Amino acid sequence: MALDVGGQHDRAAGAYRWLATRQRVDGSWASDYRGGVESAPATESNHAGYLAVGTWHSWLSSRDEPLVTELWPVVRRGLDLVTRMQLAGGAIGWALRPDGSPDDTALLTGSASLFQALRCGIALAGLCGEPQPDWELAVTDLGTALRGRPADFADRSRFSMDWYYPVLAGAVTGVDADERLAADWDRFVVPGLGVRCVADRPWVTGAETCELALALAAAGRIDAGIEQVAAMQHLRHEDGSYWTGFVYPDDARWPVERTTWTAGAVVLAADALSASTPASGLFRDPAALPGTHAADAEYLPGSAGTVLP
Repeated sequence: MALDVGGQHDRAAGAYRWLATRQRVDGSWASDYRGGVESAPATESNHAGYLAVGTWHSWLSSRDEPLVTELWPVVRRGLDLVTRMQLAGGAIGWALRPDGSPDDTALLTGSASLFQALRCGIALAGLCGEPQPDWELAVTDLGTALRGRPADFADRSRFSMDWYYPVLAGAVTGVDADERLAADWDRFVVPGLGVRCVADRPWVTGAETCELALALAAAGRIDAGIEQVAAMQHLRHEDGSYWTGFVYPDDARWPVERTTWTAGAVVLAADALSASTPASGLFRDPAALPGTHAADAEYLPGSAGTVLP
């Protein structure tokens, strides 16, 4: 996604094609690869769904119709698996058991991510002229769980992602988003440094800080998002890459690594806050996606233009 923001559309498409060639028959991917080979075969729902977000983001970035057409069957298989992993209350089981049944533990961050993925999938379905009513039902139930049934999810409230992801993904909006972000702001935000990964550790991380900035952009708080991206610039290396995190009582970077996911989060946050590319609206304006609210139904991708073959 960050490659697309940077105008490297061919390289981004190459990454998506790499994923397409490694999708399993059931729509899943392994949870880890080393040298292109599966090294941890577990099936996680979040991995199965998020290609939908990347593909919709790619469409917004490049308007590459052949790529969307090529990836659509891969996206469809992934989201069909996600809906099969949905639990009775609407949350999504975090993984498949060895017997192929969904684990009855749901993770709030992962389910919020899948809320966004299903909405992007519905948008792609409209673009491709292949409506997916099962996904629409699934995202409605999932949104209800995310907004009103916290007990349906494993208690990982010490992690900052569980705090801001429902806002970032567009499940919690308006006044509710403002209240959610305000409730734990002092618990996670370290002024001038960024966001703690976990509430009980003196460790700020660049990726979580930039994801919070995306959530702030989704809530319309652009200035606050800019402040967070500015705060984490102490992690910037002289070559433009970013260290993963900083243990501030020890004045030490940890782990001692500069990761692509941190750099990607910086790029996506900067784009969302500056509205520099057409894809920035994915995070900046979550209501532009179809989903659970009546107002969202007014926007149907493809309705005002060409439906892909």
